Amino acid sequence: MTLRDAIRSATLACAVAFISPAHPEDKHHEWDYKAHGPKHWGGIKPEFASCKAGKVQSPVDIRHAVPAKLDPIRFDYHPTALHIVDNGHTIQVNYGSGSSISVGDQRYELVQFHFHKPSEEKVNGRTYPMVAHLVHRKSDGGLAVVAVLLKEGGSNALVQALWTNLPREKEKEKVEEKVAVNAADLLPGNHAYYTFAGSLTTPPCSEGVTWFVLVQASEISKAQIASFGKIYSGNARPVQPLNGRTIQVSQ
Repeated sequence: MTLRDAIRSATLACAVAFISPAHPEDKHHEWDYKAHGPKHWGGIKPEFASCKAGKVQSPVDIRHAVPAKLDPIRFDYHPTALHIVDNGHTIQVNYGSGSSISVGDQRYELVQFHFHKPSEEKVNGRTYPMVAHLVHRKSDGGLAVVAVLLKEGGSNALVQALWTNLPREKEKEKVEEKVAVNAADLLPGNHAYYTFAGSLTTPPCSEGVTWFVLVQASEISKAQIASFGKIYSGNARPVQPLNGRTIQVSQ
């Protein structure tokens, strides 16, 4: 199994992914957001120890961000045929090759994106109705996640296309070659961002993940939020201690 396949499998998803890119070794039945929820993850198996013992965990409550002259995120997203899966923790779209972000001299390929309700990240204590996590991977395996906070407003055409084509079976990818989706349609107009070191937000909660949380939220409709809520009414890990980490915000 390639790293890309492993990533897309279970749930990198996320949390952050749900890593499907992020959690290659994850098994969905081992953890959840209820009886086997976040406070229990670290004790489920040794591989999940970071969920309890880690010191650089995600998500976080973004407060007192330090303004900094940061390189802009250069988004290079392209349409891809829809590959969508209900992986047991979220709705996830596995992305075709060729789309990426670049920050400075670092390039990360978009592997997948998925959703959480409510948002896992908070900003000055505020929680948003939902968040989209776009999971990226460098050639050396390093991960970066772009978080797009989602607020109630106008309908989002990309989200509507996803909800219209939801798979009927869990953990089985549905492929719609005639339906093209573009992750760029999730992005707000302003690409200013917060950034900090963190982790996957689902088991195994691996650290070493670079986070980019866009300052401006995108809109989705009340009906679109409700539709996701019928499937996953609460799939967000609580915020974790900063433990001395600095959060920067681009100027």
